[in-house]
Amino acid sequence: MDMTMDDRPGVAEPLRFDTDRGASRSIWIAAAILIALVLWMGSGFVLPAPDDAPVPQAAEAEPASVVVRTSTARPVTLTFQAEGQALPDRDTPLRAEATGDVIELFVGKGDTVEAGQPIARLSSTRAEADLDRAEEEQVRAARELDNAQELRERGVGTADRVAEARASLAAARAQVTTAEQALDDLSILAPFPGRIEMLSLDAGEFVSAGEEVGRIVDNRPLTVAIQVPQQALRRIEDGQSARVNFITGETREGEVTFVGTSASAETRTFLAEIEVANDDGAIPAGISAEIEIPTGETRAHFVSPSIISLGPDGEIGVKTAQDGTVRFHPIEIVRAELRGVWVTGLPETAEIITIGQGFVQAGEEVSPQPADPADLAVAATPEEAR
Repeated sequence: MDMTMDDRPGVAEPLRFDTDRGASRSIWIAAAILIALVLWMGSGFVLPAPDDAPVPQAAEAEPASVVVRTSTARPVTLTFQAEGQALPDRDTPLRAEATGDVIELFVGKGDTVEAGQPIARLSSTRAEADLDRAEEEQVRAARELDNAQELRERGVGTADRVAEARASLAAARAQVTTAEQALDDLSILAPFPGRIEMLSLDAGEFVSAGEEVGRIVDNRPLTVAIQVPQQALRRIEDGQSARVNFITGETREGEVTFVGTSASAETRTFLAEIEVANDDGAIPAGISAEIEIPTGETRAHFVSPSIISLGPDGEIGVKTAQDGTVRFHPIEIVRAELRGVWVTGLPETAEIITIGQGFVQAGEEVSPQPADPADLAVAATPEEAR
């Protein structure tokens, strides 16, 4: 039997591919769609739209909503505030004016004394002897003068002898005065009324003339010293009343008694002193104090520090809503309190933006909404502007 190559076993038949008419039809459809898209996109250049055709516009944004509070300026007392220190009216060391042994102490540390009251006394044996000798010399000199004058009257004496005797008597009298003063110096006396803050004397102790033996302080009245900056110097004058709040919790009224005219080279500030009555001596010297000095009155608005913002030039200010537009007003803080500050620079009546001021700028249109009554109560002035 005859067999062809194709009929032979083990010989593979070659692959044949026939064209799919459906696949070629899809290619023509895609090409037609592409041409239609190109013609549609180019139609705007070939056939431009008429000039009076409406142009679609984006919807205008509504003005930002902010919360405002109506504020009216009120009179407020301007004050200068500073930290100071209470100083005694007088504070001086006690010194021995003579040399000798302490024979008696009359007071102790912490005692209150009056002016001229004895504090201690030194031994007086030598001083009393010197006084006796000086008095005897004065008697002898006086007798010599009498004799010289009598001899001159008789014509046997001279004027020079009388002058010499008179000079001897004057020297003797000076010695008596010196001896009396030395005797008085043996007593250590209080130079002014005050309190003995320190006393380093004991009975029998030897002290030398000029040696410091104690310290006396007079804090009735007190003097509170403060430093006044250059820019506030013209606001402080002698005679102004001041309110002094001591760190111990006591409050006293005082008066400005001194304002310096020469600035400190280190701080460029001027010393000022306020005198405070302390008749009972209850307020000790050396403690800290806060001073408030009324310096005038102005009209200002009370605002919360949280609504204060910075302007384009870095100045502080407050934003208001005026006729639906944001306005920025530079301000000056004239007085600070616990719950807010008093500021100037705003109109007499202003719609202050209290919520949303950080999201709007000057010149923008806004939709102001009145503040809630509860918020207004919280933002009210905590105390009258005295």
